[in-house]
Amino acid sequence: MLRGKNILTHNIDLLASQGMQFNSMIASEAMCVPTRASLFTGLFPARHGAYQNHKPVYAGLKSIVHYMNEAGYKVGLTGKDHVTRPKTIFPFEIVKGFEPNCVSATDLYFLDSVKQYMQQKDPFCLFIMSINPHAPWTVGNPSEFNPRKLVLPAHWVNTDLTREQFARYLAEVRVLDNQVGDVLKLLKESGLEENTIVIFLGEQGPQFPGGKWNLYDNGQKSSMIVRWPGVTQAGSQSSAIIQYEDITPTLVDIAGGKPVKNLDGMSFKSVLEGHKSTHRQLAFGIHNNIPEGPAYPIRSVRDNNFKLLLNLMPDSTYKIKYMMNPQRKELAWTTWVKSAEQSPGDKKLVNRIAHRPAIELYDLKNDPYELHNLANDPQYAGVVNKYKTQLHQWMQDQGDKGVLMDQPIRKAKNEQ
Repeated sequence: MLRGKNILTHNIDLLASQGMQFNSMIASEAMCVPTRASLFTGLFPARHGAYQNHKPVYAGLKSIVHYMNEAGYKVGLTGKDHVTRPKTIFPFEIVKGFEPNCVSATDLYFLDSVKQYMQQKDPFCLFIMSINPHAPWTVGNPSEFNPRKLVLPAHWVNTDLTREQFARYLAEVRVLDNQVGDVLKLLKESGLEENTIVIFLGEQGPQFPGGKWNLYDNGQKSSMIVRWPGVTQAGSQSSAIIQYEDITPTLVDIAGGKPVKNLDGMSFKSVLEGHKSTHRQLAFGIHNNIPEGPAYPIRSVRDNNFKLLLNLMPDSTYKIKYMMNPQRKELAWTTWVKSAEQSPGDKKLVNRIAHRPAIELYDLKNDPYELHNLANDPQYAGVVNKYKTQLHQWMQDQGDKGVLMDQPIRKAKNEQ
């Protein structure tokens, strides 16, 4: 089992010891709304329509609720709910208990309603959507962590403010872990433990530069654990490449429902059952920067060996308004920029994020932090061409218009 260097997540680790841990779970777009829309529809962002953060999905779609209802399941949701509209597309049974506002400064929750939902006679599928660890990182107890002793990722600039904010982030990870423990305990006390499949999912990466709102692995790579009593091998790990779009068809498959046509996702039930060790050959990514900053569209393709990124507007500067404004002293990025004035190494880390070449290629096995761009190395010219061809084909199949997708969305008159 892979363990963190700064925090032991006791309950999440326990779940991993009882189920299958997936080490290549990839978000197709590293931000909240697109990821959850992909989770619920089984479609990539260009096809479900929420290809920008806070953009609604296209009208007329169906979601996991419809498909699981047809298979005889009730589908509920408690917690973060900003991808449950319109109700016609996402007709979840809303269960009170967990905080729905992802930027709430508090996270008080109760399990009474969740317990009641679990005790119904009908088969159910319940999404428990914690808001942790979503910024502003005001939940939990940061004093558990000594900022000076934290091990920072190699692609971060080492500043005091970065360490302080990382401690606050980890405090919310601790709260999330406690919530996982509460839910697992509730299942056991309710007598449902052996008859319930538990799927733990992360989301996109943290709101630090190069994480969320990005297609580096610090933003795009996520986590998943599946405990299916009597089916998944306890304590097992899988390198099968899975994307969020695969969750809906897999749940439908497990529930015995009819396969849903024309989804981008594919069932990985056979991986859970141990019949297959692989799933996708490639994982794809899309990033549109508006409305989080000026236009800066990025596309990616990866397997477990290499990742290729196409920065479609390389002459522009990548910027996220929430965390890359040097005029705001409370932002870690401001300290990064200041440190870069004195340190060539830190300057390289800052420029890696803000100023990018048209093509980036990384050896994920030997360079997991994606610090050494191989795109201009003649030795890798064939690799670049192969991945570029595959990525362009995916964009064409998706109807992905590239730069034209990273523009302000005009609302219809009835939406204004």
